[in-house]
Amino acid sequence: MTSSPTPENAGLLIISEEVCAQVVSRSDSFDAVEAVFGAMARGDAYNFPVIREAIGYADALYGFKSGFDRAGKALGVKSGGFWPGNMEKGLTNHQSTIFLFNPDTGQLQALVGGNYLTAVRTAASSSVSIAHLARKDARVLGMVGAGHQSTFQLRAAAEQRAFKKVVAWNPHPDMLPKLGAVAEELGLEFEAVSQEALGAQADVIITITSAFEPLMMADWIKPGTHIACMGTDTKGKMEVDKALFARATVFADEIAQSITIGEAQHAIADGLITEGDITPIGDVINGTHAGRSSDDEITLFDGTGVGLQDLAVASVAARVAEEKGLATRVAL
Repeated sequence: MTSSPTPENAGLLIISEEVCAQVVSRSDSFDAVEAVFGAMARGDAYNFPVIREAIGYADALYGFKSGFDRAGKALGVKSGGFWPGNMEKGLTNHQSTIFLFNPDTGQLQALVGGNYLTAVRTAASSSVSIAHLARKDARVLGMVGAGHQSTFQLRAAAEQRAFKKVVAWNPHPDMLPKLGAVAEELGLEFEAVSQEALGAQADVIITITSAFEPLMMADWIKPGTHIACMGTDTKGKMEVDKALFARATVFADEIAQSITIGEAQHAIADGLITEGDITPIGDVINGTHAGRSSDDEITLFDGTGVGLQDLAVASVAARVAEEKGLATRVAL
């Protein structure tokens, strides 16, 4: 939604979770996220500082991510967080709402359900990294984590390379069959394996957990692997061995977040890499960085999740929902 409201369409749009799932496809999300990463690298879009705090109740993390995309005219904020007890209540652990504002007037334009969009934009982020950094002949996809987000990740990744097999590990093995069912639906062989075996087989690895310790060690990763670390978005979280950063060529959605709350925070703190060793994925998208330089190179994408991703997909949801008459409009 990039145009200012006119008198005949003034008011507030409300786009429900159900409508978001109807109007934003994986392809839409990929295109929106890829475009905003490119805009960030050009300096046409920027994120504001993230607020993310433990609220001291229900073990919840709550915060705000916001920013402005001058190219896409998207201004807004996502408010929400992580409630680890929600699965027991039949709810997703991540809960959020996206607020879009008119960049010309500051008026609130839309309230957009953020749960589905968070899932598809996170999957789109790793998918964009696979599209631009994974070897063309990658055939085995490794999944570390089998929670709610993992099925979105698997579906999105499967569209970027001609994978034949999925190998997966989860700290709770009873959750793996759901991921296996999606793999089967996609026509892919599925095998539950140990973490070390996963590293030995996978050409592409996606980590999507809420871990605070390394789940994949550097020595387990074979040459030529592309790794998308998607679960670390808070100080202290950790999914892979920090020594891996010294072996890999490192990319990120946003460097500032990567070194403070992303997977790179630990390697930075220990001096294994410097901020200058991390390249924005947008530079590869824009053609100012070559990306992968050889078939033996290990590439690592640190996907911390930025507010501009949420605004990009929410803008698509608001625009398409309004065009199709699926949005609810209320007077301000």
